[in-house]
Amino acid sequence: MVGLGNPGPEYDATRHNAGFWWIDAVARQLKAALVAERSYHGLVARVNGPAGPLWLLEPQTYMNLSGKSVGALARFYKIAPEEILVAHDELDLPPGEIKLKQGGGHAGHNGLRDIHAQLGSADYWRLRIGIGHPGVKAEVVNYVLGKPMAEHREAIDAALKRALGALDALRAGEMVRATAAIHTSKPPRPKPPRPVAADDAAPAPAPMRDGAV
Repeated sequence: MVGLGNPGPEYDATRHNAGFWWIDAVARQLKAALVAERSYHGLVARVNGPAGPLWLLEPQTYMNLSGKSVGALARFYKIAPEEILVAHDELDLPPGEIKLKQGGGHAGHNGLRDIHAQLGSADYWRLRIGIGHPGVKAEVVNYVLGKPMAEHREAIDAALKRALGALDALRAGEMVRATAAIHTSKPPRPKPPRPVAADDAAPAPAPMRDGAV
């Protein structure tokens, strides 16, 4: 399982780090400790179970180079794309909604784009964590690198908690059962996000060589 985000405290609470929030929640539930592994360019935990080891990964490469981390771990342990679940922020779903799917395009998400390139496949699974859309394409970068309002963060956290109910099925590779569990109940739609204001400005962009978006 991979969660996408940007490293550093300035990004911890930003919408783009929703994938990290998922992996953090899984690690807490499984009582696993994420530790830095230079070989895989990320924070890694291994959890053993009846279906074999489960790897938890938070790439520390910045978003644009997420595939460098995912590809390194997958190649070393010979993990096929269809055995990988990538949790990421999803503009096309409202806060509080979460969806599971396999394959498809990257829809402009730079973390997914790099994973596509490094794996040479789009057949991995995605846990799409709704963060909502600012409504204007030009505002997307500032929006994903900004913090959600309290109501939206609560809705996202509630969605992650519901998705944890499918963790056993996900670990067993029972994706039909996991999908049914995750998609069964939909939360009330929260209010749409307000326009990005000056006091919600995103943190300073990461260096271009390690682009953060």
